[in-house]
Amino acid sequence: MQEGCTVNLTVKYIARKWTMLILLELYKGEGHVRRFSELKSCLGDITQKVLSARLRELEKEGLIENKVDKTSFPVRSEYILTESGLEIINIIKDMKRWALKWKISNIECGCQDCSQCVL
Repeated sequence: MQEGCTVNLTVKYIARKWTMLILLELYKGEGHVRRFSELKSCLGDITQKVLSARLRELEKEGLIENKVDKTSFPVRSEYILTESGLEIINIIKDMKRWALKWKISNIECGCQDCSQCVL
């Protein structure tokens, strides 16, 4: 595969550990919004350093936005899915349907709407 291939370039940032899980957790948030601490709590084993790095990467790629509210103290920073980020959720849902159809060795999920999924 060539270095400049669209699939190759996309996989480089989407397939990185935690990236799709971060996007899914943002999708689950009310209004597709979460604070850093909420993401950290939902993702469990992720380190703050890795979470910060992935959020910066996702923001750079235009999949999320970081909205900073400087009118409150402490300053509130929230992450929200962009239109592009919302579209990639459909790909994650397709992956889930594929895995359930082909019985990939995992816990079977009966929840069809990923925004309601607790796993």
